[in-house]
Amino acid sequence: MGEVKKKRINLRLSYNSPVILGFSFACLIILVIDLLTNHWATSTIFSVGGTSLSNPMTYIRFFTHVLGHANWAHFFGNITLILVIGPLLEEKYGSSDILLVILVTAFVTGVVHYFFFPGTVLLGASGVVFAFILLASLTKASEGEIPITFILVFLIYIGEEIYKGIVIDDNVSNLTHILGGITGSVMGKLMNKRRRRF
Repeated sequence: MGEVKKKRINLRLSYNSPVILGFSFACLIILVIDLLTNHWATSTIFSVGGTSLSNPMTYIRFFTHVLGHANWAHFFGNITLILVIGPLLEEKYGSSDILLVILVTAFVTGVVHYFFFPGTVLLGASGVVFAFILLASLTKASEGEIPITFILVFLIYIGEEIYKGIVIDDNVSNLTHILGGITGSVMGKLMNKRRRRF
């Protein structure tokens, strides 16, 4: 009888989504550092609000606030959704575009919060989560079309945030979620239009 050859299976880890994984690991490391420093890290670098425009850190914090999280529940709530949606978006749009979405969302939410809610501090990636959710609903949109799924997602997610902002006082920045969703929608339309051009 002939020998039966055993098929060798080589498994290896794939760093399949560099921006999303890098962002997630950065948030994790920053949370651990923040807990070890009794929240010094987030209050100094990874949150926006409560500082003067004459302070150079204010401008850095317009971007870095999306990396900070208040606790493990806050972190897991945001990062779980980012890890589910983000890699699909990064595969479709590319790493540079997804990084741009994160940066623009951070800047828009950070600046608006700073000027309209000067007495409070904002941190966390929930604006990025909402940007990704609305961006994902536009991935198959053709020129001149608005997908029904996008309308439903917009009404459900943004409508809920408007309702919560009016009715519920839960210390959650509903405006950040709304701005994140709008940013994701606008950037999705622009990126899809650019991709169709080439």
